[in-house]
Amino acid sequence: MKKKRLSIVVPVYNEEDNLQHFYEAVRQTMAGLELDWEIIFVDDGSRDKSRAILARLEREDARVQPMLLARNYGHQLALTCGLDHADGDVVITMDGDMQHPPELIPALLKYWHEGYDVVQTIRDATRDASWLKRTTSGGYYKFLNLISEVPVQPGGSDFRLMDRKAVLAFRRYREHARFIRGLIGAMGFRQKQLHFTAPPRFAGSSKFSPRKMWRLAVDGVFTCSTFPLRLGLYFGMASLFASGCVFLHVLYETFVSEDTTAGWPTIMACLLFFGGMQLLILGIIGEYLGRTYEETKRRPLYLLERGKPEDLAHGLDDTVAAEAIAMANDSAEEPEAAHES
Repeated sequence: MKKKRLSIVVPVYNEEDNLQHFYEAVRQTMAGLELDWEIIFVDDGSRDKSRAILARLEREDARVQPMLLARNYGHQLALTCGLDHADGDVVITMDGDMQHPPELIPALLKYWHEGYDVVQTIRDATRDASWLKRTTSGGYYKFLNLISEVPVQPGGSDFRLMDRKAVLAFRRYREHARFIRGLIGAMGFRQKQLHFTAPPRFAGSSKFSPRKMWRLAVDGVFTCSTFPLRLGLYFGMASLFASGCVFLHVLYETFVSEDTTAGWPTIMACLLFFGGMQLLILGIIGEYLGRTYEETKRRPLYLLERGKPEDLAHGLDDTVAAEAIAMANDSAEEPEAAHES
């Protein structure tokens, strides 16, 4: 009987100090499991020695399958690239800095064998996380779940297991600004959670700068919810109520107290309030319009400098984005849908 195959997808950006240790930890963990496996390292435009280390690991072990993106596209698109090219019966996505412990792989696979299609890890704590990061992260997820149409698990990470059918379903999501944690939650399937405490990074520092974290947070809000578009309605209703109160106050001052004074402070306050509110709403609308514009251009999500070695060995041209994979998935389902109808 043919063994099941596990694909481990790992985005890489300037991780020269972690790659060797991570590979050895995964190899040691997988030695006790009855599975064929591969590690798909997706290099996201590293500027250090990461690519040289990946080339050496590839020569030493055919199960190491590095892919090289043409430039830095960001963590979420690097993960997407790996999921587009992972052909295992089950796929695990994780970071290579050892904050996603490889020793949890057997626990993830245990739930998969029990029939779960997605096993999502939940960080109860991160040992080297600052108080500010823990506080802002908790507040962000509370806000996101308040406005989101789909649940986003607080503490969720991109360390998860996905069955083959869940991976094929995920490939049909082709938006550029993506928040994978929200997309996975919206997909459905039979899901299970696994809680863990994230250890400190093995070496180096986090490549997620405050700017990148802010961008990911914004993508999460605009990907999971249209609530910001409704802010104009809510602000308008509040402004209408406030304007009514001010109008009643003016009538009282004019006809009852007969003590009218120059209204420059009130006028300026109203102008600043309503002007700022209008700019805020225009900015929100502009954010959605900008994302719509980016999607209508239908550009590839990413470009590859070099594709998966295993695919190249079979003569597959893998120098462009995997849009064809998603199209093939859609076309493969059309006959089945037609049969059902």
